[in-house]
Order: sequence, then structure tokens, then C-alpha cells
Amino acid sequence: MIFRRNNKLKILVSWTVVILWMGFIFALSAQPREQSNRLSTGITEKIIYAVEKVVPDVETDIERLNHVVRKNAHFFAYLVLGLLVTNGLRVSGMTGPKLYVWALFICILYAAGDEIHQLFAPGRGGQLRDVVLATAGGAVGILVYRWLKKI
Repeated sequence: MIFRRNNKLKILVSWTVVILWMGFIFALSAQPREQSNRLSTGITEKIIYAVEKVVPDVETDIERLNHVVRKNAHFFAYLVLGLLVTNGLRVSGMTGPKLYVWALFICILYAAGDEIHQLFAPGRGGQLRDVVLATAGGAVGILVYRWLKKI
């Protein structure tokens, strides 16, 4: 009885975290272009400031670096989603290759939906290459999860 209750709690917590993370991604995608750009530019400026402390004479192209920051954030968000979805499926009882196939399918589906969602945010657009980037992030997250479970 206690094991069942604990298992149900693990399932509930795991999927709650997945839904919260999806909500975080959704909120970022809903931002108008200017707001989204301000957020990533702020992060980029902090990176440049830190780099200039270490290498004072370095020249940086803020626009180019900002693009890299934005794409890495996209990749990382889906890496985390891949980890969380794989965990949610595993604690729900899924095992074997279908665990990883379903986790990747969910990541792809959410990435595609996310890009469609961005079509409705002012100044934003959906891009197939972002779905590919998100899928790659999700796949890496799934592989990291699998690797961590083997340790």
C-alpha cells in the first residue's frame, strides 16, 4: 500500500514538473519579439561582460553572439524537456526502446506546436529549423537520461 502511494506520488510529481517546464517554454514562446530579444540580449551582455573581465581586449559581435545565445537556449530548453519526459514515462511504467521513442515523439510534437504557437506572438515566426534544433536538444536529453540511469 505504501509502495503504491509512493509510486503514484512519483508519477504525479514527475508529470507536474513536465507540465511546468512545458508551461515555461510556452511562456517564452508567447513573448513578443521585442521582449524576447531584450531577454536574450540581457543574457548576452552578461556573457560579454564576464568574458571581458577574463580577456579584456576581446572584440565581440553582440548580434552574432545573441543569435548563438538564443539558439543554445532553445536547444537547452528541449534537452531538459527530453530528460523530464523520459523520466515521466519511466516512472509511469514504460520501459525498453518504446520509452525513448515515445519521449522523442513527445518532444518533437511539442516543438512543432511551439513553433506554430510562435506564429501568433507579435513579431515572431515559426521555423522548421527550430523544430529540428529542439528535436536535437530533446534527443540529447533522452540520451543523457539513459546514460545517467546506467551509472
